[in-house]
Amino acid sequence: MTTFPALFGAAPAVTARAPGRVNLIGEHTDYNGGFVLPTAIPQRTTIELSRRGDRTVRVASRDVGAGEEGAGIQTYALGEEAPGRGWVDYVQGTTQLLAADGFALGGFDAFLASDVPIGSGLSSSAALLVALLRALREGFGFDLDDVQIARVAQRVENEFVGAHVGIMDQMASSLADDRTALFLDTRSLEYRRVPIPREAMEIAVINSGVQHSHAGGDYNTRRAECEQASQMLGIGQLRDLGVPDLARLDALPDVLRRRARHVITENARVLEAVEALEARDGARLGVLFAASHASMRDDYEVSVPEIDRLVALADAEPGAFGARLTGGGFGGSIVVLCRAGEAARVAANVAERYRAPGREATVLVPQAI
Repeated sequence: MTTFPALFGAAPAVTARAPGRVNLIGEHTDYNGGFVLPTAIPQRTTIELSRRGDRTVRVASRDVGAGEEGAGIQTYALGEEAPGRGWVDYVQGTTQLLAADGFALGGFDAFLASDVPIGSGLSSSAALLVALLRALREGFGFDLDDVQIARVAQRVENEFVGAHVGIMDQMASSLADDRTALFLDTRSLEYRRVPIPREAMEIAVINSGVQHSHAGGDYNTRRAECEQASQMLGIGQLRDLGVPDLARLDALPDVLRRRARHVITENARVLEAVEALEARDGARLGVLFAASHASMRDDYEVSVPEIDRLVALADAEPGAFGARLTGGGFGGSIVVLCRAGEAARVAANVAERYRAPGREATVLVPQAI
């Protein structure tokens, strides 16, 4: 197996990690200034790093472009970052933005290893960026708190990679844990951790095997549609409207009306979901999951047949309260809210019934022991 010492000739000076996340509810609300409710998952991205004495950055990945020893190393010079190099763009974007913000960055060697599946809707890119920024913070002594790390990570995706994502993924990877849900106001960045009552409910996460990409056109199109709807409604963001304002959407073209309706009702569902979680009311939370998925499928149009199939299979399980697409959509994963002690059985049943020639689901949470 390729390792940091094998590639770079010495042990790393710094090791940093960051988790993937699953969003319980609150999809496509973050770039509209709304509310989200993610939690961390056990899968992690790990960055090993050592400083160099020059301006060269050498990076390699265990999971992408690995081959014979040394073949996977990608190299560039600080100040000469240029997009178009795949996963290396996340590293290039980070060094470019840190330098622009005045951080005294030198060259380094870094090795990436991750068990957050790419394209699964579980924020593999945010986990990479947060882990990298944590490694650079420790390796170079940068004064960056966890919220600042999330902000820089989002800017890398927006300004360098070209994915117009909101702040949820980066905040979740930087601040969330797997025992609580992170209730986040993405406008103010105020947050609080809401305990997940394990004695009453637990979650399963199932990857459909259909990959998505935030840098693709569909995701960015949805964001542009929301901005257009806001402009036509004369508001700053869709967060500025609530359920009592839904009648105002009748003035919009049909597509924009449905996009805006999803965001407004999804914000309301997040607030209700926090109440349900605090009340340990799995049945109520399951109903919200179902309503969220229907809204994403019909109003926001980000689901795909494979995801709808997984959700339907999960909904048919006696041990499940409800299920929904999680993440940006166009593939990825579902999250299933289950009765306590039922998540492993429900997930295994759903994955088995989903299986078909050329189609296989992977249970990511709960992890097999």
